[in-house]
Amino acid sequence: MHSMHGKFIWYELMTSDTAGAAKFYGEVAGWTAKDSGMPDMDYTILSIAGSEMGVAGMLALTDEVKARGVPSNWTGYVAVDNVDRVADHFVSDGGKVMHGPIDIHGVGRFAVLADPQGAVLAVMTPIIPAGGVPPEPAPDTPGTFGWRELLARNGAEAFDFYAGIFGWQKDTSVDMGPMGVYQLFRKDDQVIGGMMTKPAEVPLPCWGYYINVDAIDAAVARVTNAGGTVIQEPMEVPGPAWIIQAIDPQGAYFALVAPKR
Repeated sequence: MHSMHGKFIWYELMTSDTAGAAKFYGEVAGWTAKDSGMPDMDYTILSIAGSEMGVAGMLALTDEVKARGVPSNWTGYVAVDNVDRVADHFVSDGGKVMHGPIDIHGVGRFAVLADPQGAVLAVMTPIIPAGGVPPEPAPDTPGTFGWRELLARNGAEAFDFYAGIFGWQKDTSVDMGPMGVYQLFRKDDQVIGGMMTKPAEVPLPCWGYYINVDAIDAAVARVTNAGGTVIQEPMEVPGPAWIIQAIDPQGAYFALVAPKR
């Protein structure tokens, strides 16, 4: 497991309308939706069109979760060597265990955690198939996740926390002027995301996830035509690449990234 420790391996959408969300992301990201076949659990696998490879999962918000005021949302899963040990580390540093640790038969052991600043993500020790881990699609393949982003209360402190648990390393730092420093981070030789101190208008620390698409302007049209709302217009970022940030029809925040306008 040590080679997977600290790597994002899964993404999950909890939504108020699974059918509506499946239709929306099918139109925007080209995903197909299929029931997982898991007993006693209504769980949908979202896959790249024309492929059996799942890139994300989807399930309905429960009444208990809704009662806590939790909106539709995306959560990323990070592979770890030992879920219980990582959960204890989060708690000892001032974070919280939101759910678990718990086993999913045939899948692995996972927990949903809040870091010391309040941003939520999940960790998992997956069960490795007998044939090994399937090969990953090429980087930037449309329909895969291409970037992960943390808006923290304090970006520097957040990096130190995650580096100590997941072994993430600093890559390039981008001076954003009045917005502060945007710190890229990598796992071994792959740059996988960025983090920074959140702008004042962002109410709470949070993780965000960017889905790869072919071209950003066409994707903007798909988002709006399917009922989503673009909250950050197309912006060029180092790479070079183009990004947008948006809200799906059920209220979940997501983002898109493309190699061209």
